[in-house]
Amino acid sequence: MSDPKDLPENEPSASLSPAPPAATVLPPAAPLLLDRAAGWRAWWTWPRTALLIALMLFVWNWWSARSQIDGLREEMAQRLREDDIQARESRTLAREAQERMREALQKMTALESKISESQSQQTALETMYQDLSRNRDEWALADIEQTLSLAAQQLQLSGNVRGALIALQNADARLGRADRAQFIAVRRVLQRDIDRLKALPYVDTAGLAIRLDGVISGVDNLPLIFDEKLQPSALPARPPVAPPTPAPASGDKAGTPAAGAEPVPPPGMWRRLRDDAWDQLRQLVRIRDIGSAEPVLLPPQQTFFLRENLKLRLLNARLALLQRNESLFREDLKSANTWLTRYFDARARATVNAQATIAQLSASAVSIELPTLADSLNAVRNFRAPQRSAAK
Repeated sequence: MSDPKDLPENEPSASLSPAPPAATVLPPAAPLLLDRAAGWRAWWTWPRTALLIALMLFVWNWWSARSQIDGLREEMAQRLREDDIQARESRTLAREAQERMREALQKMTALESKISESQSQQTALETMYQDLSRNRDEWALADIEQTLSLAAQQLQLSGNVRGALIALQNADARLGRADRAQFIAVRRVLQRDIDRLKALPYVDTAGLAIRLDGVISGVDNLPLIFDEKLQPSALPARPPVAPPTPAPASGDKAGTPAAGAEPVPPPGMWRRLRDDAWDQLRQLVRIRDIGSAEPVLLPPQQTFFLRENLKLRLLNARLALLQRNESLFREDLKSANTWLTRYFDARARATVNAQATIAQLSASAVSIELPTLADSLNAVRNFRAPQRSAAK
């Protein structure tokens, strides 16, 4: 046991600590360490421990809260910056939207004006359609009457049978599409005129005119009588000179040459020259009976006028053909044929073809008795008369 005086003054008394067991032998510094541990345990009590833990929790909470606050601040600042950018973009979009809205309002105003115009036009069209629908039959009959009147004029002036037939058929088809019972009487008269026009013989006026034009175009190539020259091919062939045959012997048969007879030599050069000269002379002079006392020799200027007068005569015949004047047509063709026979070479192929064409044209029927469309016109006019009086 150590003396209490040897212990430090600030240390508690040894009597306060439990005495070690008697059997334990401690080193000299052991009592001091044990005293210090006992003092530390006396100071470190549960309240102080709880206070320290609470303090540490407070510090940790404060640090965590500060960290969260800093994160929130950064996040808030980031969001504020994004909101600011979005706000600027929203203002830009709002201005663009306002401009588009302004343009849309302008377009809407223009569309409204156009709609109002179209509505007014639609109203006018409806009014016109109602007027037309009320007078549809009147308009159709007026149009048919005008068409039939023109067809009747063409039929009487130019003999256009096909045009009149087409006009009647169109009028009948138009009345058929109307499907009205009151049009039956008018359609019956139209059908009767259609049957009469279909029964007429067909006159190919265009074909006759084309053939006549061919004759007119070939007048300049027709040969005149005094232009005819005797061609070598037209001359009669000179009979070959047969060599003289000797008289048959009495003992031989008739026509059998005697045995050992010598052949006759060919004609000499002088004889051939004489025959050629005679052939040339025959070509220079030719005598022909023209069968008429009128002279056919014409000077060149009169030849030109002869051809032109023949063309004029054929053109007059063509005009009479188009006018369906059969008597004048035949008279002009007869005069043209007489001129061809009198002044042109009747044996030339071109003249023969022209005369044959003129003969065929003269035999063709040019004019036919054409009916009138008076019955159809009267039927339409009589049907329109009560309607026009009712409208007045």
